Amino acid sequence: AMEKSFVSMFLLLIVISCALAKDAGKKDTKDTTAKPKLPQTLSRGWGDQLIWTQTYEEALFRAKHSQKPLMIIHHLEDCPHSQALKKVFAEHKDIQKLAEKFILLNLVYETTDKNLAPDGQYVPRVLFIDPSLTVRADITGRYSNRLYAYEPSDISLLYSNMQKALKLLKTEL
Repeated sequence: AMEKSFVSMFLLLIVISCALAKDAGKKDTKDTTAKPKLPQTLSRGWGDQLIWTQTYEEALFRAKHSQKPLMIIHHLEDCPHSQALKKVFAEHKDIQKLAEKFILLNLVYETTDKNLAPDGQYVPRVLFIDPSLTVRADITGRYSNRLYAYEPSDISLLYSNMQKALKLLKTEL
């Protein structure tokens, strides 16, 4: 079963790469010898070498079927707090490594699922969902008025919350 999902994942990556290659062709006409860049659209800079899902629906499906927890980052491109968190997240080696154990999704828009905004629609906010598709509202940051917000200085707390999301998984399955 492992090999099968690996193959389908690989095929998915090829399809994604092909789709992006069409757009990329337009931009850099200058230097054709440059190495092809990794597709960065889905990561939006949160970890270009990680595999990011495109939609909330796809992320839920993959969490359920891979038995991996899902980490959702709500952010906005023009929000300085989102930008600051993104920078430390992307540069944090341990977080980037640990993130490989998650299904990953970053969103610049809200979904219709109210469970993703337990205490409001603010950015940046990070929520975890386990493979039974339960939002782990109990995994929170340090601010009582915005439970799922993280500042750049909270990056180690976010890291330990990621570890917690993985640990809870093992004890509850």
